[in-house]
Amino acid sequence: MRKMAVLICLLVSFICMAEEKNWIEQKFGKELIDAQGKVHKTSELKDKLVGIYFSAHWCPPCRAFTPKLVEFRDACAKEGFEIVFVSFDRSKADMDKYMSETKMKWLAAPFGGQTAKALTKEYDIHSIPTLLVLDKNGKVVSDKAREEVMLDGKKALEKWRKK
Repeated sequence: MRKMAVLICLLVSFICMAEEKNWIEQKFGKELIDAQGKVHKTSELKDKLVGIYFSAHWCPPCRAFTPKLVEFRDACAKEGFEIVFVSFDRSKADMDKYMSETKMKWLAAPFGGQTAKALTKEYDIHSIPTLLVLDKNGKVVSDKAREEVMLDGKKALEKWRKK
C-alpha cells in the first residue's frame, strides 16, 4: 500500500512538472506573430518574464501608454522580459497599423483568434490598457504592471523577479 502511495505521488509530481514546463504553449498556443506578420514559436518565451498587453489603436489611454511600454520592453528585452500583445482592435488592419506605428517589437496573438479570446477570459479583462506579468512558470506576478512601469520604470522588472 505504501509503495502504491509513493508511486501515485511520483506520477502526480511528474504530471504537474510537465504541465508547468508547457505553460507557454497552453496559454499562447504554438505560434505568435510579430509586427511584420512573421510567425514565431512560442518556445521563444521560455524562461522569460512575460507581459501580456491588452490594448487597441482606437483607445486614447492605450496610445498614451504604448510608447512608454515599447521603451520599457526594449530596455528590458535582453534581461529576459518579453511582451505578448492581445489586440482589442476592430480589425486586423487596425492591429497591424498600431503595431507598426508604435514600433512594437514584441509578439502578438493572432487577431481575433482563440488565443486572444482565451487570454481575455482567463484574466477577466474588462478594460484596456491592461498589462499583467507572468513569471517563468506562468504564474501572475503583477496584475498592476502598467502602473508599475509608469511609476518604477526599469525597477519594476526587479520587483517582478523577486515575486
